[in-house]
Amino acid sequence: MRSVKRILIVDDHGGFRSAASRVLEAGGFDVVGEAANGAQALDAVARLHPDAVLLDVQLPDIDGFEVAQRLLANGHSPTVVLTSSRDAIEFGSLVARSGARGFIPKADLSGSLLAALLA
Repeated sequence: MRSVKRILIVDDHGGFRSAASRVLEAGGFDVVGEAANGAQALDAVARLHPDAVLLDVQLPDIDGFEVAQRLLANGHSPTVVLTSSRDAIEFGSLVARSGARGFIPKADLSGSLLAALLA
């Protein structure tokens, strides 16, 4: 597997997208785009071809679990890592069933933690 560097950040809060972008760029990632909802995320993945998507599970249109499943239904999809301000345990089996590589609580986001999940 090639080294994952190009990241798309999907979250409906602009402040989190900005903060996550700074954190991940400081950690060596190239943030190639941002999206504020599920429809924008699907479009951005098709246009930008990121290596990975940091995907909030709670979006205003299509929830992150559904977005992840749609992205991963295509055999050439980016790696998906889910995030939320809530703990993964609150989502039960939805995280595992989504096909995502893993889950990072927003408060714990770091370049090194994302890199470890993507390794």
